Amino acid sequence: MVVPIRTWAALVALVGVAGVWAANPGFVVRISQKGLDYARQESIVALEKELLKINLPDFSGSFKIKHFGKGHYDFNSLEINNFRLPTSQISLLPGQGLRVAMSNAFIQVSGHWKARKNFIKLNGSFNLKVEGLSIMTDLHLGSDQNGRPTVSASACNSQISNVKVHISGRLSWILNLFHKKIESRFRKSMEGKICEKVMSAARSKLQPYLQTLPVTAKIDKVAGIDYALVHPPKSSASTLDVGLKGEFFNLNQRSPPPFAPPELNFPPASDRMAYFGVSDYFFNTAFSVYHKAGALRLSVSDDMIPKESKIRLNTASFGGLIPQLAKTYPNVAMKLVVSTAAAPSLSIRPGSLNLGPDLDVEALALPPNASEVPLFLLGLSTNASVEVGVRGANIFGSTKLGRLNLELKQSSVGPFSVTLLEAVMNFYVSQVLLPKANERLEKGFPLPLFQKLQLSNLVLQPLQVRRTPSPLPTVPQPPPPTPRDPPRCPGALEDSV
Repeated sequence: MVVPIRTWAALVALVGVAGVWAANPGFVVRISQKGLDYARQESIVALEKELLKINLPDFSGSFKIKHFGKGHYDFNSLEINNFRLPTSQISLLPGQGLRVAMSNAFIQVSGHWKARKNFIKLNGSFNLKVEGLSIMTDLHLGSDQNGRPTVSASACNSQISNVKVHISGRLSWILNLFHKKIESRFRKSMEGKICEKVMSAARSKLQPYLQTLPVTAKIDKVAGIDYALVHPPKSSASTLDVGLKGEFFNLNQRSPPPFAPPELNFPPASDRMAYFGVSDYFFNTAFSVYHKAGALRLSVSDDMIPKESKIRLNTASFGGLIPQLAKTYPNVAMKLVVSTAAAPSLSIRPGSLNLGPDLDVEALALPPNASEVPLFLLGLSTNASVEVGVRGANIFGSTKLGRLNLELKQSSVGPFSVTLLEAVMNFYVSQVLLPKANERLEKGFPLPLFQKLQLSNLVLQPLQVRRTPSPLPTVPQPPPPTPRDPPRCPGALEDSV
């Protein structure tokens, strides 16, 4: 029932004020009525194809004509040639799900007939038209134990206003005398079959499609993302909201994050088909996981420095700034080990995403044929701006650093002024560290999208969240299903707005 679609979307990076979630999500998908209308257009085509597959049973009966006596008829080989649903609507049922209504539908059916009276046997063909067909069914939305969305059809009702049958063949006028009885028999059979097929399509087509939503997405050897539903989808009078956990976790040893997600709510807007609300919780769980795993660590050696640079990573270059270093270890290679002192924290404000990482930079001497020798340890802090975008099915980012602030934490080569090292550290960070970080951010992370779903005309709008106290989780969460790579979504994001 679902075919590939292109969806107008807005990626709302953090939205807030008071929310109504029982368990706060870190990632929310909102479908507007405009989005439902587009999905309806695409799905109706698929539903028409399913309804064409309805297997109509043969039916028989008897007739009686004055002076002619009683006879029997059979209608067989019934085949639906055309099934059109010209008028349809998907509406929201607050607190329940969706209602699908179709009206003014028409059907064309053809087949064969046989009639017999004693030794007289007749046969021919017939054409039947159904007009004024209306179908209505409710779709109840839920979630299973693995956090995937579920759907079930209920309260289906179909009504046929008018049935016209045209019977052709030798002496077909006899059966045409009883067309009302024949049409009534067909109406009853068809109404039941339509609802049966609609509910079957929900089970066999729509439900498996909803199951393609990736509950977990493996990012690399360290982390994955948990996209399980935190509760069944919530429908209101104007929108359908799907709250996802939106939480990074360690693949080897999962533990609850040291903070709870904020309460989220979308600003009033309905001009786009879909909205993705991404809180800072989503990004900060990533930083927490990678920091605890020791993955936010980079060793910088001289071969990583641009060849044209005069600032080499050795004691000769640093000796002019730290005299004791050159005396103790003359002309010795060096390396820098850069790591996060604490998990970085992303904050989202109107129009901007900001990051304030605190780094440790350890300098080591590499004497020939000897072990590494610790030289000094610097504390490095800075302000960074983050830009986020979407390409295909991935959310990606890039960052720009502000001014570096240095602090000398430890030294085995005597005291020295860190001010003298600012230019050198700025060079290494801008030429080596920042490109490495942006290289990883450029790869991005997969969005939770159904199979064959494409996004286009996406707009990013950072918004401020107003935080309310939220208790930390006290009960360990059960492990997610085995991580798997999410289904690939074809197509590229269009840049036009």
